[in-house]
Amino acid sequence: MGKEPLWALLREAVRGSHRNFTEGSLGQAIVLLAVPMVLEMAMESIFAVCDVFFVGRLGADAVATVGLTESIITLVYTTGIGLGIGAMATVARRIGEQDPDGAAHAATQALYIGAAASLLLGLAGGIFAPQLLRLMGATESVIATGSTFARVMLGGCGVVIFLFLINSIFRGAGNAAIAMRVLVLANSLNIALGPCLIFGLGPFPELGVTGAAIATTTGRGIGALYALSHLLRAGSRVRIAARHLTPDTAAMGRMLRLCGSSIVQLFVGMASWIFLTRIIAGFGSQAVAGHTIGIRVILFALLPSMGMGNASATLVGQSLGAGKPDRAEAAVWRAAFYNFVFLGLVGVLFAAKPAAIAGVFTMDRVVLGYASASLRTIAFGFPFYAYGMVISQSFNGAGDTRTPTILNLCCFWAFELPLAWVLAYRWGMGPYGVFWAMMIAFSVFAVAAAAVFRTGAWKTKRV
Repeated sequence: MGKEPLWALLREAVRGSHRNFTEGSLGQAIVLLAVPMVLEMAMESIFAVCDVFFVGRLGADAVATVGLTESIITLVYTTGIGLGIGAMATVARRIGEQDPDGAAHAATQALYIGAAASLLLGLAGGIFAPQLLRLMGATESVIATGSTFARVMLGGCGVVIFLFLINSIFRGAGNAAIAMRVLVLANSLNIALGPCLIFGLGPFPELGVTGAAIATTTGRGIGALYALSHLLRAGSRVRIAARHLTPDTAAMGRMLRLCGSSIVQLFVGMASWIFLTRIIAGFGSQAVAGHTIGIRVILFALLPSMGMGNASATLVGQSLGAGKPDRAEAAVWRAAFYNFVFLGLVGVLFAAKPAAIAGVFTMDRVVLGYASASLRTIAFGFPFYAYGMVISQSFNGAGDTRTPTILNLCCFWAFELPLAWVLAYRWGMGPYGVFWAMMIAFSVFAVAAAAVFRTGAWKTKRV
């Protein structure tokens, strides 16, 4: 990793590095990019578990409301994340080519597309929220408890779309520290406002589970505005100026073609989570609540490791832009190994002490049983996930969004969903069959992604 002390690298990573990541030590480049991205995702993880901790005090119906609504809203978020993948790949390639003006132009066109999508999806989600909960298999008591929660979350989805999109622009530019600060601000506000609005602390009204939605939307909205302000500041690696504000339909078309594959890719992966939750909903609110708790804790581990995938994607995009495909490939394998070590250790902990971990979030023994089983079973696949997440993100960083889309279709829709249904209903395993199907499918995805990555076809993609 070079002679530079590790503490100095960590300090530079958190403060924000201005290095050219297409040159010099690859190990240092990974650290400088990955540390803020891991911290950014860790903050998202902390919010996720804090949110379900507070909502868990309201009972199984409230937790089921959160789980079902988030299963729906993940489809909405595919737009923000998908646009972010396209913007990140394009911006990273332009930065690697030493074309910051081109990067700012691409970022502006992505923001126009994001604004249009936010308006359409927010209106539809806010109007049809109760019907969507019913479609997901929610009981009447869950619908009564959570309709307003769902309306606020789905109606305000635009703030999250912009949060994902702008942070992806920063990551593509190699300015990961800004993206980290944005999520630290947004989720700190979420965590602070959550219990106040849920339980009515101090001058705040007691709004129950709806308070969690208001806290989330408020915190993320402020975070999105803060992120946007950095795109307009002098000195930013990607600075949007007045000359970039003219809509460019040709550039938007290119962006949409690239983002279209990304959105389909994410839609396939995230829709599988919705169908899995729908299968579990057939076994009652306690099963959904246990699954929700288990997934939140799993995300606590997976989100920081996704930061390593984001770092490798940035390095791949910038290295290809600089004409250095070998450096791009080496970065992916190095980042994947670091991720393997981290997730392997976390997986051992989750498999060994699932009840102790899940018990922090619920006192209901039935819910605890489902949550513990979810943690233990899915954790067995963590070593595979480590490689799968990094390699999948690296395809996206190269602008090859088609390959992970095909992998998602094959592994999650054609394989995981039928397997989950057969294990849950035909083999009588219930929710436990869904947990096993998730672990097996993600492991298969990782192996398949590594095999395709080795062919090197992704190195020839143009963005």
